[in-house]
Amino acid sequence: MATATESNVLDATSRSAGNKNAARRVRAGGKVPAVLYGAGRDAIALSLDPRQVSRILHSASGHNTIFDLALEGGERSKAMIVDWQYEPIKGSLLHIDLKRIAMDQKLKVMVPITLKGEAAGVKQEGGILEQLMREVEIECLPSDIPSSIEVDVSHLVHGTVLRVSDLPHDAKLKFLSDASRPVAHVISIKEEIAATPEAVAAEAAAAPAEPEVIKKGKQEAEGEEGAEAAGDKKEKK
Repeated sequence: MATATESNVLDATSRSAGNKNAARRVRAGGKVPAVLYGAGRDAIALSLDPRQVSRILHSASGHNTIFDLALEGGERSKAMIVDWQYEPIKGSLLHIDLKRIAMDQKLKVMVPITLKGEAAGVKQEGGILEQLMREVEIECLPSDIPSSIEVDVSHLVHGTVLRVSDLPHDAKLKFLSDASRPVAHVISIKEEIAATPEAVAAEAAAAPAEPEVIKKGKQEAEGEEGAEAAGDKKEKK
């Protein structure tokens, strides 16, 4: 299980904290504005190389990567990316939030779940493997953060459910997500079709309007009874 601690180095330049115009000037210079905080110290406004940030975000461990933040003057500290924003049209980075990391203090992070193998319910029963949960929240030391939680689903058949409690882990990790939450299961193709809104709408449209028929029949019966009563009155006259 690969961890999220890498030998990455992110170079940072101090800048004066300012308004939106100041942030625009940073971006115009080819950098991305950022803020570093945490570990009981004051927040610092920084300028970062967006290419280095993108390299970290697109690495195997992604935003959970612990890296060395190299500040001007030779100061270094362990840090990780906790938030980032993209420009919606061009897709360029707009802002980065960094957090100082103490390697001897546990962190709470979200880690992706990766399903491995082919489920028996798919291979032998023709079902569909459905992944219901993509990430799980864990707590551990920074050096023990896994890049992902890999779980073998080859044993899954129709009717069995893989839950958080079934995910593999060692004593270094503590799962914070509900242990009973379903992660994946195998469903039949019939169940998949019946669950679609289109199928439900089509079934509803094809169903006979029984209440209307019953109501109509009742009205007709009442009409027949009324006619018979009227006939009896005529005969008595």
